[in-house]
Amino acid sequence: MKSLVRIILAVFIVMTISVVHTSGQAQSPKAVQSVSGYVLGPDDEILIRGIEVPESSGRPEKPDKSFLIGTNGNITLPLVGRVKAGGLTVEQLEGELTTRFKEFIKDPQISVTVTEFRSQPVSVFGAVTKPGVIQLRGPKTLYEVLSMAGGPRDTAGSSLTVTRRRENGEIPIPGATTDPTGQFSVVVLNVQEILEGKKPAVNIEIKPYDVISVSEASSNMIYVVGDVQHAGAFTLGGQRNVSVLRALSEAGGLGHTAKPQKARIIREVPGQANLAEIPVDIKQIISGKAVDLKLWPNDVLVVPTSTRKIFTNDFLPGTFTAAVAAAIYHY
Repeated sequence: MKSLVRIILAVFIVMTISVVHTSGQAQSPKAVQSVSGYVLGPDDEILIRGIEVPESSGRPEKPDKSFLIGTNGNITLPLVGRVKAGGLTVEQLEGELTTRFKEFIKDPQISVTVTEFRSQPVSVFGAVTKPGVIQLRGPKTLYEVLSMAGGPRDTAGSSLTVTRRRENGEIPIPGATTDPTGQFSVVVLNVQEILEGKKPAVNIEIKPYDVISVSEASSNMIYVVGDVQHAGAFTLGGQRNVSVLRALSEAGGLGHTAKPQKARIIREVPGQANLAEIPVDIKQIISGKAVDLKLWPNDVLVVPTSTRKIFTNDFLPGTFTAAVAAAIYHY
């Protein structure tokens, strides 16, 4: 009988404190605004208001109490015990807690706020302004995540790679492949198409634990050498390729003793030891009588000279040096 009286008294105290709390409780300064539709997960920290249960000392617990969602997605609360929070939105958890506490509190006013977002990490690295781990707060597209990382740097290459755990679904883009382990879905995309919105279908929704890697320009260079004003290595930026005339413009144009009709593109051929040489008649291209060919990453545009002027090409990859020297002086 005494036990029943204690239970009734405890419930009465809880009901009384709950009414006082909902009428005048100030907001905790630690709380941050939750995102509508945010799906809770392990390691998220949440603040629950409206639960005030007397402790053994007879004093109520702090009304605003933080809980860390466990690796199994559960939290343990007074009176109701274990509650599955992972996989629920903030609004769904509020509804679940309200239902659970109706057994103990009259008209419970339960509110949930996320104070630490930790369950939906996305890794962004490579040639971005702020590489690191970003916590998703609600649905985000690839473009939005790149923006959160500060966007590609000036030295960014033309491609980025998205890697996704297959348990989160396949990447919904034609061309996506499965890695050799069978655990990840991988796709390589063009940076410029994403930034310019040319192909909305590639601006996919990013999932927790996705990895986004933006290529560096060092693996996306073209080279212009020989009798030009400013020989050097030039980045393609966000472009997949660049025309011969555009590359020549980057190099400041032809030298006074150049032989543009004898130009060459020197290109590595996958699986072959020998370099390919592609004839380019820049004179014909300038006059509109020939197609302006495309230079691809690591291509070398060689403009021969009609004199014995010495050119230094210290910036060239070692595999190209001998072939380039021959192309400059042979024709």
